[in-house]
Amino acid sequence: MPQFRLQAVSSAGKQVKTEFEAPSKKEAKKKVDRLAQKQGFSVRALDQKQTYLYKARRNGKTIKGEQEAYNKQELERALVKLGYKVEKINKKLFDFKGGVPRNDVVTFISLSADLLRQQLTFDEILTLLHEDTTNQRMKEVIKEIQKDLKEGKDGKEVYGKHEDVFGKFAAYMLSVASTSGNMALVFDSTAKFLERDAEFKKNLRRSLMMPTVTVIAVIATLLFYVGYIFPAQAEMLLEFDMQIPPMTMATLDMSYWLQDHWILITLAHVLPFVVLFAMWKHPKGRLILDKYLIKLPIMGDLMHKTSIEIFSRVFYTLYSGSGENIEVIRVASEACRNTYMEKQIKEQAIKSMLKEGTGLVEGLESTGVFTRTAISRFRLGAESGALRDNAKQLADYYEVQTGYKMESIIDQINLFVNLFIMVALIAITVVSSEAALVSPA
Repeated sequence: MPQFRLQAVSSAGKQVKTEFEAPSKKEAKKKVDRLAQKQGFSVRALDQKQTYLYKARRNGKTIKGEQEAYNKQELERALVKLGYKVEKINKKLFDFKGGVPRNDVVTFISLSADLLRQQLTFDEILTLLHEDTTNQRMKEVIKEIQKDLKEGKDGKEVYGKHEDVFGKFAAYMLSVASTSGNMALVFDSTAKFLERDAEFKKNLRRSLMMPTVTVIAVIATLLFYVGYIFPAQAEMLLEFDMQIPPMTMATLDMSYWLQDHWILITLAHVLPFVVLFAMWKHPKGRLILDKYLIKLPIMGDLMHKTSIEIFSRVFYTLYSGSGENIEVIRVASEACRNTYMEKQIKEQAIKSMLKEGTGLVEGLESTGVFTRTAISRFRLGAESGALRDNAKQLADYYEVQTGYKMESIIDQINLFVNLFIMVALIAITVVSSEAALVSPA
């Protein structure tokens, strides 16, 4: 997140200098204006930290590098103070830091968990990871986290500004870890969540995205063949007054129909995807889609159980066993990746627990989004006093079950796609062969 420095004069005539972060310069100005009105100081300067490229000499050697600073003069003074003779300083025009691959984030969190179990301090861990990380953006994030923690900043502030790198949920979990009694466990569970999330998305692409693209490509090929290539061949038969076989004639009629209605056909294929995409981006539309996605046959059951698995794993990580742990339930619902389930848990379970004093199991059961297996495991845990352990057992059980089921679904979908391609090729071959064998009437 961009850093800014405010220089101002208070109503008492004292110099005020402070640094802060904001999403953009516009937001920074709004923040400063609010503070100025509230505290009555006058703003002298608002500078944004930017990257500068410099060229300097020391002991006869020329050194080139880049450094962040609030302005060019400040960087020049710092270099001179270190004994350098500055030759050139220019603002970096394209300061693109790049992204951080999900694997790098998982590696950072997993290694942190392993090293914490080896009794290393978190400051030592950050130093080691900063030296070994090759991704430039990740290096800067680690360095900034280390600096903020040394300054005593709150965990939520430290990790919250890096949501674009870690993700909203992971950033929250890491902030919780900084104040928890078992940092290694929270880091380990967060890494497990990210790994499962990445694995689920990869399998979803394998099971849905690629087969869908393949089927659409085959359909497009068929339409192009029937609508454009085949008529050129079949119309030659009409010119020579040959008797056209029934299959060839039916295909030619379909070709004429496709040519006459190609706009409607294109819209019929494109509009559903546009509508689904628009619904997915809109909060209310996403809620409707998520509600019915978990009710779909085969894939719906898989996504439903995966969401319950994530909920249970987060619940296990954060649950302390004291009180109702409303915040734990809220965070777990937000992590489960289904907005409808999240809404039901917040509006049914949490509200009934707060207003009516119902127990955890009764609250979760009232949502209507948990399976019988999940409710029975939570009930058994509540009755035996091992709610946290039962939540982990449920998460592990659904992880194994959904893993096997996903592989089975992928195999079935691949079989269907192969059969579809085979039927399409046979149809094209048969129609083309029939037309080729036509003899004069």
